Amino acid sequence: MAKMTKSQLADQLAGKAGITKKTAVQILDDLTAIAYKEAKNTFTIPGIGKLVLANRKARMGRNPQTGEAIKIPAKRVVKFRVAKAAKDAILGRK
Repeated sequence: MAKMTKSQLADQLAGKAGITKKTAVQILDDLTAIAYKEAKNTFTIPGIGKLVLANRKARMGRNPQTGEAIKIPAKRVVKFRVAKAAKDAILGRK
C-alpha cells in the first residue's frame, strides 16, 4: 500500500479493535489533538516515536534562482524522532 489515508487507517483500526469506524476516527482525532497540545513538552507514542520542539539557529543560505546570499532567521521547529523499536521493525535488525 503506497499511502494510507485517515479513512483507511480508521477502517483497519476499527477492524482490529472490533469497534465502529466512527469511534476509530474519533480516537485518531483525539490522539492528534493531544499530540498537538503536548508537543511543547515532548509527546511520545510508545513504539513509534516522539514529537519534540527544537531551536534552529540563524544561518546563511542562498537564493537558488539568483545565487544571492540571504540570512535565514532563527526559529523553533517541530521534529519527529522515530523510536528504535519502529526502526528495527521496519528496517530489520542488523
